[in-house]
Amino acid sequence: MIRLLKTRPRTVATLLLWQRQYTVSAAERLGSYASEDMTNVDHLVIGGGVVGLAIGRQLAARQGSTLVVEKNRGFGMETSSRNSEVIHAGIYYPKTSLRTRLCIEGKHMLYTYCQEHSVPFKRIGKWVVAQNDEQAEYLRQLAVHCADVDVPVHMVSQKQAKHDEPFVQAHAVLASPTTGIIDSHGLMTTLHQDLTERGADLALGTEVQAIHRDNTGGYRVLLATGDSDMPHMAVRAATVVNAAGLWADRIACMLVPDDHEWHSKYKLHFAKGRYYLHTNSSDSPSIRVQRLVYPVPDKQITSLGTHLTLDMGGAIRFGPDLEWVSSNTDYATDGGEPIKNVAAAIAEYLPMIQANDLAPGYTGIRPKLQLPGGVFRDFVIKEESDAGFPGFVNLVGIESPGLTSSLAMAQMVDRLLH
Repeated sequence: MIRLLKTRPRTVATLLLWQRQYTVSAAERLGSYASEDMTNVDHLVIGGGVVGLAIGRQLAARQGSTLVVEKNRGFGMETSSRNSEVIHAGIYYPKTSLRTRLCIEGKHMLYTYCQEHSVPFKRIGKWVVAQNDEQAEYLRQLAVHCADVDVPVHMVSQKQAKHDEPFVQAHAVLASPTTGIIDSHGLMTTLHQDLTERGADLALGTEVQAIHRDNTGGYRVLLATGDSDMPHMAVRAATVVNAAGLWADRIACMLVPDDHEWHSKYKLHFAKGRYYLHTNSSDSPSIRVQRLVYPVPDKQITSLGTHLTLDMGGAIRFGPDLEWVSSNTDYATDGGEPIKNVAAAIAEYLPMIQANDLAPGYTGIRPKLQLPGGVFRDFVIKEESDAGFPGFVNLVGIESPGLTSSLAMAQMVDRLLH
């Protein structure tokens, strides 16, 4: 186990260094640490969301020490817990993209992991529903694409659709039987248990403030600990994995000067999505569905639309909608589309829904490399030797299907480093 430094200063020099911590920059502070005052680790993973936990678990299986740091007071408090909790099949994205490959690989790995570790999940399937001939043609093309990437789907006749889901309205339906739902917190709790059992450490409330390439190899990383006795500590890591989610571009750019291409290449844009709970108001009939229902997505796959999902208890919820925002911490549920407009979008496939059947639930923010209105951008998962940073892996733009892909991403990072 890694011994995180929590003791009081042992030398006058170290005491003076700590007293200066509030008056110098993070870069200066990091540079002032002597080697003997640093904690050495083999693998440092930045970010304690589902992807970071999966990577920490994977790397912990190797020889050496692994430390996962998370700036929040708990793991998975951002994108990993503010989503639809769907195990995606891998049907939408280009054949050769990382999103498609890792989603398909990750889906199979995740179902197996959940079964072996008793993580709650249900393979309930999903419908993508078209409302006109143009959208129906999209579904037919999507079925061809799915056959090409070996993901099982099938068209459902209108007669069968009406029998199976009488509350759903559709001109055409494409069924995805390998789509499912998962208890995302249960998954992260299990990943955390796994990584600690393998000898790794998770440091919560610990924020990265500076990263330097070390002259002797590896990386020097300054951490803010939240400890009043020792508010900062320095780590020397042989390898670093940037799995910081909404903050991944900022972490990456700590390594490079202001004019480096990473500032534009890895710049994230924030897509806020609101989720709505189905309240089933007294003046509306009870709505029951057996599976997830998605509208046809936009052409750039910026959003999969305000879809219907079920939680593990069978409760219906809708979302997310899409609002581009400048802040990656704005989780307020107010603003956005008027709820009557949200209800109208849902009513295209669930005509009995009314605005008073919806109540604000929660929001999530997706870190997108794709500009608003821009073309599709794939995940970035890259070991940065070409940029002069061997042993440093960036994961940037990790949004949906990140949860589904998490175990496959962890394997990929392991291969990149070893």
